[in-house]
Amino acid sequence: MSDGSISQAEIDALLSGVEMGAGDSPAAGASFSGGGLSSAQSELLQSFCQANVGSFCPSLESLTGKTVSISPPRVEISSKEEFSRVIPDMLVATVIDFEGEFAGDHLFLMAPEFAQKLVNLVSHEDNDQIDDMGLSVVSETITQYVSAQLSTLEARNVQNVSVAPAESVQVPKAMVRFPPQRLCVFTYTVELDGTSYTLWELVSEQLMVRIIERMGGAMQRPQAQVGNSQMGGVNMQMGIGAASPSVQSVQFHPLQNAAGGAEQGNIGLIMDVFMEVTVELGRTRMMIKDILGMGEGHIIELDKLAGEPVDILVNHKLIAKGEVVVIDENFGVRVTEILSPGERIADV
Repeated sequence: MSDGSISQAEIDALLSGVEMGAGDSPAAGASFSGGGLSSAQSELLQSFCQANVGSFCPSLESLTGKTVSISPPRVEISSKEEFSRVIPDMLVATVIDFEGEFAGDHLFLMAPEFAQKLVNLVSHEDNDQIDDMGLSVVSETITQYVSAQLSTLEARNVQNVSVAPAESVQVPKAMVRFPPQRLCVFTYTVELDGTSYTLWELVSEQLMVRIIERMGGAMQRPQAQVGNSQMGGVNMQMGIGAASPSVQSVQFHPLQNAAGGAEQGNIGLIMDVFMEVTVELGRTRMMIKDILGMGEGHIIELDKLAGEPVDILVNHKLIAKGEVVVIDENFGVRVTEILSPGERIADV
């Protein structure tokens, strides 16, 4: 006989709106029904995602130093209840909402194991927990992918779209802030350092339909122009008195090094990403009893000599050294030694 208590899985299910029978729990390996997209809409979204993935993979490889493969995502429409059944109980969620003409909820989800692997590769450390700095790495990585999305959207006539700063948190799935309507779910399979991981991207169905309509209109206009010129040719053959078209030869631009252009484009995707810059005056080690005994006026001796260059770090990676200066009422640093741009990219 039940003692009236409920399990944590049942609590999570109740909070997320999942109906559960006695003794049931969400299955981690289950799948949701999806559907809701026409074949034309699915093809349009697949083309859109392939363009984004193609731009993002080289950037992610540069950040992690590992080979990365991202398969074209599966795109489905789902309810929050259906989707909640397939995701793990704990997640790292990155909220990066759309703003502007197409404002709306925009969310990425990944398992903590994926986030931990990503953070360790980018930071070149081996941490067993995801701290605030690790969540910042996840946010920066997702921001780079969304930057690729915005570039693709602009190329397909979806303009006046921006995003809010990304915010990542590690939470139970019951605490995830899902879009209020039905979900358009993009499920990516990411091969990173020989291991497969899943990344979910969520947008409200209503917002995705608006974006599809704008992209579809941009793609249909050239087809309409082709149809008109074909009709003009038919009219001429039938002798309806159409004017003779002006024919001009096509001028082709000289071919350039495609690889170099691709590399510059990939680097350009991350130029607007903010990085944490820290100037470290020095460090020291103290016993706990000394730390507890500190008070106002206490002087701490550092391991750096007076006049010795200070360290300049980006995301806790040393890239330069310099000397402290005063600019008006603020402190500053004059760079005296610095790594080359290539070495800086490899480190950060």
